[in-house]
Amino acid sequence: MAECGSAISPSEASSGTSPGLLERVRGGDASAWDRLVTLYAPLVYHWCRRAQLQEHDAEDVFQEVFQALLTHIGGFRKALPGDTFRGWLFTITANKIRDHFRRTGREPRGEGGTEALVRLSRIAAPERDDPPPATPCGADLPDLATLSGGGVERDLFRRALELIRSEFKEQTWRAFWRAAVDGQPAAGVAAELGMSPGAVRVAKSRVLRRLREALGDAV
Repeated sequence: MAECGSAISPSEASSGTSPGLLERVRGGDASAWDRLVTLYAPLVYHWCRRAQLQEHDAEDVFQEVFQALLTHIGGFRKALPGDTFRGWLFTITANKIRDHFRRTGREPRGEGGTEALVRLSRIAAPERDDPPPATPCGADLPDLATLSGGGVERDLFRRALELIRSEFKEQTWRAFWRAAVDGQPAAGVAAELGMSPGAVRVAKSRVLRRLREALGDAV
């Protein structure tokens, strides 16, 4: 199998030393912030709606979450192996939902807990990533073959793929998608696309490498 360090054509080049997405946001990179919002806005809104917030309330909490994110992103660090950006963002969102219920007086006192906590208990916390695909470029990424199914968190990776798709030639992208997402063997994809199995594996590695760079530390 071709390694991630295989030569890349100029039209498909990307810097292996580019800073992570969160690092760029901390540095004031507006395009990195836009990318972070594009990736995570649907997930935050989903969590708000899962807490049974009305649409206008969900929009208000949504704004508060991203304001807090922009203010405190400098303090996020993956100190422990299980730490994830998604988990940290979920905590911020849950706290803002609690704050909303307190402000609106929808948190009844007394034994048995509160309506807010009951609602929050219905939100599914971010799941840990599935095992990575069998490629050195796929470290810390979920098995992309699961993208063919539903799920809001899988949609996060779909959005990331959409952001980088224009960087690759159509044949490269089709080879990657058939091999990594559809889970087809390299030999079958090669016959289908008129490529060699080695070229299919290189295409898969290139896109996975770029996906890992695009998401960087924001997973």
